[in-house]
Amino acid sequence: MKILLLGSGGREHALAWKMLQSPSCDKLFVAPGNAGTAGIASNVNINPLDFESIKAFVQQEDINMVVVGPEDPLVKGIYDYFKKDEALKDIPVIGPSKNGAQLEGSKEFAKQFLIKNNIPTAAYDSFTKETVEQGCEFLTTLQPPYVLKADGLAAGKGVLILESLAEAQQELRNMLVGEKFGQASTKVVIEEFLDGIELSCFVLTDGKSYKLLPTAKDYKRIGEGDTGLNTGGMGAVSPVPFADAVFMEKIETRIVKPTIEGLNSGGIEYKGFVFIGIIKVGDDPFVIEYNVRMGDPETEVVIPRLKSDLVELFTAVANQELDKVTLEIDERSAATIMVVSGGYPEDYGKGMIISGLDAVEGSIAFHAGTKLDGNNNVVTSGGRVIAVTSYGKDFDEAIKKSYQNIDKLNFDKMYYRKDIGFDLR
Repeated sequence: MKILLLGSGGREHALAWKMLQSPSCDKLFVAPGNAGTAGIASNVNINPLDFESIKAFVQQEDINMVVVGPEDPLVKGIYDYFKKDEALKDIPVIGPSKNGAQLEGSKEFAKQFLIKNNIPTAAYDSFTKETVEQGCEFLTTLQPPYVLKADGLAAGKGVLILESLAEAQQELRNMLVGEKFGQASTKVVIEEFLDGIELSCFVLTDGKSYKLLPTAKDYKRIGEGDTGLNTGGMGAVSPVPFADAVFMEKIETRIVKPTIEGLNSGGIEYKGFVFIGIIKVGDDPFVIEYNVRMGDPETEVVIPRLKSDLVELFTAVANQELDKVTLEIDERSAATIMVVSGGYPEDYGKGMIISGLDAVEGSIAFHAGTKLDGNNNVVTSGGRVIAVTSYGKDFDEAIKKSYQNIDKLNFDKMYYRKDIGFDLR
């Protein structure tokens, strides 16, 4: 089987690494990929949003399956593009339809879906530029802190949590009137703040049945102790120690099953991953958000814990036969630490040569923001550069191993958090 994987981050390197372990995968292309995927698969210089170029490549190479890593092509409708094209309609795309992708593409759509399907979530309302003053008034009915969410995709930066009412009102005006997040904030969802500890729940579905993947917890803030600016994620652990059997039963019964049933009853085509951001308030789970793909860096700890053949799982998803496949999970814990460029998530340099990758032992270095320069050196090309993933009998042992291997890496202004897992001990 020839497979095309779309994307260029750590998530895609982890997916590629796992898919290549399948005897069904004869050839794997990654568009556009990174220096890590270049070492194990064939990178193709195609933008994942250039559907016409993807079509031409798929036909030229006789591709049998397309796996979509990031959210943008899904929100823009790549699943529907294939389905409606006579030449492409029999090639499965792993990812939801454009309608299903609204679960991530529109915060308001997601909240309406949650309410309609009686899935526990925070109270909310949504506002536009025309109703900004009503939004400011709505804020006065809530207790601080105040949660403002840009309705559209904002590369993980469209959520603000503010302590001051005056600041929240000002930021609401900045988002709606000042277009702080551009098109993404033409509508803003204001949400009740839920106080608790977060975890990520991952589901693979063929639209009818589903498999519950390992849980994970990621760390979004740049600074230790979860301080500073939000990033795409500075590290993750799996499984989540506080998600015991009783709590997982609540998640499955109250959240996962109604989500899949809601997609089904709503006639929403969905063949792919569902990421459910959950917060544990007391002993109960509430949904913070949906993503329509695997998270990053959670993929780098969840996928290594799958013992099952990932290509076989994807084939079952495409054929709506997921209920016939058994999912096997590695009992070991996994932890990943993200090594980033100095200055990230604000301004940072690129093109720094990375040394020490060949010295990594007993861990996996998943590339995120890397590329090969003209001299075949691996250099930095993004804010988040390398995710170092390790197994252990528990998350502490796995974290320790990752830090030992990070010590072997080096590039100019390299930075990483030294306290991943601090709140789980």
